[in-house]
Parts: sequence; C-alpha cells; structure tokens
Amino acid sequence: MSEFYDALETRAPALREAAQFAALPEQVARAAGRTPAFAAILAGVDGASITSRAALARLPVTRKSELLERQKTLRGRDAFGGFSAIGWTGQPAATGARRVFQSPGPIYEPEGAGSDYWRMARAIFAAGFRAGDLIHNSFSYHLTPAGSMMETGAHALGCTVFPGGVGNTELQLQAVSELRPQGYIGTPSFLKIMVEKTAETGADLSSITKALVSGEAFPPSLRHWLAEHGIAGYQCYATADLGLIAYETAAREGLVIDEGVIVEIVRPGTGDPVPDGEVGELVVTTLNPDYPLIRFGTGDLSAVLAGSCPTGRTAPRIKGWMGRADQTTKVRGMFVHPSQVADVVRRHPEITRARLVVEGEMANDRMTLHIECDTPPEGLAARVAESVRDVTKLRADIVPVAAGSLPNDGKVIEDRRSYH
Repeated sequence: MSEFYDALETRAPALREAAQFAALPEQVARAAGRTPAFAAILAGVDGASITSRAALARLPVTRKSELLERQKTLRGRDAFGGFSAIGWTGQPAATGARRVFQSPGPIYEPEGAGSDYWRMARAIFAAGFRAGDLIHNSFSYHLTPAGSMMETGAHALGCTVFPGGVGNTELQLQAVSELRPQGYIGTPSFLKIMVEKTAETGADLSSITKALVSGEAFPPSLRHWLAEHGIAGYQCYATADLGLIAYETAAREGLVIDEGVIVEIVRPGTGDPVPDGEVGELVVTTLNPDYPLIRFGTGDLSAVLAGSCPTGRTAPRIKGWMGRADQTTKVRGMFVHPSQVADVVRRHPEITRARLVVEGEMANDRMTLHIECDTPPEGLAARVAESVRDVTKLRADIVPVAAGSLPNDGKVIEDRRSYH
C-alpha cells in the first residue's frame, strides 16, 4: 500500500523533528499557563527553552497514578484534576468540551470540538479504509471514549459508521449481513466471536475484508486466522488520555508513531531516556492544545525500532505493546518500586543497568540485585548492598554481571516467586 494519509507522513525525519520541537515551547507554555496541574508541575520552567529532546528529558514525567490522585483530590470542583484547558459551566475552564468520558479509576477525559480530535483517521487510513466505506464500529459508545475516538476519525476520513457498540452479537451480525460494511473497527476478540458465530447463525460477513483493532493484544496467530477468513487486520495503539500514539501499516514491521505526538522511551521508574532499541516505558508528549499532557507516562513498555517503515512513512517506529512498566512488588511486607532500583543505580555511577530478582516463597523471599558493570571496583557489591538497605529497608544479595548480559525486556524488577 503506497498511498499516504497526508504529506506529513513522508517528510524528512529532520524536518519532522524540527517542526515538532518548534511547536513544543508554545505547548509547554500553554500547559503551564492554562492548566493548574502543569502550572505546579512545571513551576520555574521556561517554556521557550524546551526546544530539543535533551531539554524535554529534563522535565518531570507525569504518570497516570498522579493524574488520578489529582482528580480524586479535586472531585466536585475540577473533573480533570487541573490538567484540562477545556471544560463546561462550573469547571475551571468553562467552555470547549464537547464530551467527557470516564475510564476505570475513575479517570475523566475531555473531548474537544476539533475535527478528528483523537487523530484516529491516520490509523484508519493505514488499515485500508477509504472515503465512502461503511465501517462497523464495535467499540463502546458509553462511558469510555473508544467508540467516539474511532467514529470521529472515520468521519474525518469520509466514512459512514454503524455504531454497533459492545454486545448484542446476533443483532450486530444481522446488521453486517444487511448493511454489507466494507470493514470492522473494534477489539480483535469480538471480531473473532463474530466470525465464529456465522457458522451458527448463517450470517454473511463476507463484505468485511479489512479491520482496525485495538484495546487488546493482537498476536500474529489471530492476524493469520482472520486472514484465512478473508479479513486483513491491522492494529493501532491509543489511550483515552492521549488518543492515537502509533499505528500498523502494510509493512507489518512495528507501529509508526503518529504525527501529533512526541514519544520517548525511558527507564522504568525514572524519566531518563534509554538508547534506541532498549525496552523501557513509553512516555508521550501530545501537541493537543485542549489537553496538553507533557511527558505523560503511559505505564506501557516498548522500544524504538531502527530505520524507517518500508511503506515510505518516515516517522519513528516502536515495537508495539511489550508489557507494563510498573513492576512494583511487595517483599516481606514492604513495597519495592522500580524507582527505588533506579535510585540505587544513580548512587553508583559504575553501574550501567540493574535488575532486581525476587525469589523464594512468600514470607520467606529473597532479593538479588544483578548489576551490569564493566570492571567492578573492589567493595562495590558491599556498597551497593548498603544502598539497597538504605533505599528499600530490605537486604539483597548483589551479583555483578558483564555489561550487556541482562535481558533487554524492560524489566527492572522480576518476580520469580510461586504464588500457588
């Protein structure tokens, strides 16, 4: 597939980087000036100075847990915890919100009035949809934003949408048989259920030849299974806070990062970017003026892929979802966080990377900190053990290992205990 949604997708990487970081200072200033939460988080920051990745990396990471806590603190006064520049009568920002959604937590997210507010049209186009297509949208239309995210993107592309929503499988199958949509948007598991149900109901799904799926893992086995049933399935990665982050193309080589966000991969528990190719937490800065999230930690693990997409799209690519970054665990009644492991590493510049392994039975567990170090100086293990006790209040064995020997899977804490 050699077509592109717009010219932004094929611009030179240096031009994209320059354009995004030319827009970033205003976005940082807007966040600090129009949202109370970022006014506090970015206090003392000169937005005009945030013109490079190095400058951006010096700003604090705001994680979803912090957003939730701020929302809880301000319940009844500010639905968005001070993070939104739009709202309605009675909110700090009294205008601009077209819809408000509720995700588990609960966390509330605003939807602004702009066309394709969540920037989903680009992913829908990459999945093969074109103007005039009828799309069967089986994402939820109540509480959470997924249904609206996809519908507004489809409308921006010029598509017609059947709002199937969740459940009512037989009625949805009847609608597919009678309306003959060109494609499906929804979770991959519900599409599989619909295909399987055709044998029982006699429904005709043959008109559906393409699909954009999200919200769940989309393993190659399921992609191949759908292809055997005549459906070319593509996936995208989006969140209720940020909208589209990355999307799959016909090349099937990772996910291309959306044009409206700046993505960093950081070491879990920190805000420190890792080298390209290393697995870490995906941190996103959105250029959306209504909900200007700056260095928002998704809590998801991924890694940057080398090179450009074979389709000709030049934006960076990520490997896709590779697990959760929050590996917090409890050892002998004490919580141990990835940020604590990072704190230990910072105290010892000789360490390049570390991995805390927890083993044994509950109530009789033990911790071993594996540390990568080129040439461990004498006494390093004892000093690191002391740091672990100081930071976590727990004891750990220290095992120096060769540089580059720890797995590149983003894990800072590995829990090997048996819970059976």
